[in-house]
Amino acid sequence: MPPATHLREQASVTDKYELICAEKANYPIVKMCDWIAVSRSGFYDWMTRGRTPTAAERRRSRLTRLITAAFDASRGTYGARRIAVVLRQSGERVSARLVAELMANAQLKACQPRPWRRTTLPAGSLASRPDLIGRDFTAATPGTKLVGDISYIRTWTGWLYLATVIDLATRKVIGWSMNTHMRTSLIVDALNMAAGTGTLQPGCIFHSDRGAQYCSAEYAGALKSRTLVGSMGRTGICWDNALAESFFASLKKELVYRTAFPTPAHARKAIAEYIEVFYNRRNWSGVAGEPGVSAGQHGESVDGW
Repeated sequence: MPPATHLREQASVTDKYELICAEKANYPIVKMCDWIAVSRSGFYDWMTRGRTPTAAERRRSRLTRLITAAFDASRGTYGARRIAVVLRQSGERVSARLVAELMANAQLKACQPRPWRRTTLPAGSLASRPDLIGRDFTAATPGTKLVGDISYIRTWTGWLYLATVIDLATRKVIGWSMNTHMRTSLIVDALNMAAGTGTLQPGCIFHSDRGAQYCSAEYAGALKSRTLVGSMGRTGICWDNALAESFFASLKKELVYRTAFPTPAHARKAIAEYIEVFYNRRNWSGVAGEPGVSAGQHGESVDGW
C-alpha cells in the first residue's frame, strides 16, 4: 500500500517529508514524492538541512557511541553479548539483540576464536592425585583454589611457552612464567610468582591437568614446600580444567592470533602487558556466561561471547 494512504488530509510538508524518510527503505523516493505531491528537491533539501531526530533515533545513536567505546576498550574482542553485559553494568537497559543490530550497522565485528588443539603431554606414570575441583571453578575467598596450565605461542624464531596460575575467587592470573622450553621449572616459576603475592592460604588447592610437568617430583616438592594441595583432572578431558584453558582461549583470540611476534622477546612483552594491564583489570563480577565458568565448555574452543 503506498505511504500516501497513511497521511491525514491536512498533513504538513514536514509530515510528508518524515513519512518519505521513514518509508525510503520500502519505496523509491521519486515515486513517494509523486504520490504525496511534494518536490523531490524540497525533500532532499530538508534532508540536507537536517531534521529533529526522534527519541528512538537519539537513543540508538547514544547506544552506538557507548557500544563503540566498549568495543574499542576490549581491543575489538567483545561480541554483542559481552558488550550488552558491560552496558547493563553501567545502568543501561539494553538487550544483546539490539547491541548486535547496532554493532552490525556500525560495522563492528569481534575477532573469532580458532579451533582447539590438544597441548597436554601425559606423563608415562601418572600421579594419583584426585580431582578436588570437580569442575566447580568458583571460590569464596582468594588464595584457596587455584588452577594452572601451559600453552604455547608461535614466534618467527620458535615457540614461547606460557604457564599460568589463576585464582578462582578473583579470576586473576596471579602467577605466570614464560620460556622457550616446557620443563617443570616453567610451572614452578609461575607458582613462585603466585606464592609471592602473599594471598595463598595453607591447604590451598592447585588444580591442573595430568601433563608430564604436573606429575613430576619437582612439582610435587614445590607444592609441599608451600603447603598446597595438588588436584588433577582426568587425562585428555579439557573440561576438567576449563577455566585455565579458557584464559588461553581469550589470550590467543584477543592478542596472539592478531599479532605477529618476530622473536620470543616480543611475545613476552606483549603477553605480560596483556595479563597485567588488560586481562587482570577486567571487572569479572556479574559477567554470567564468561568462558570457563561452565563445566561443559570446551577449553580453547570457547567462544568469546
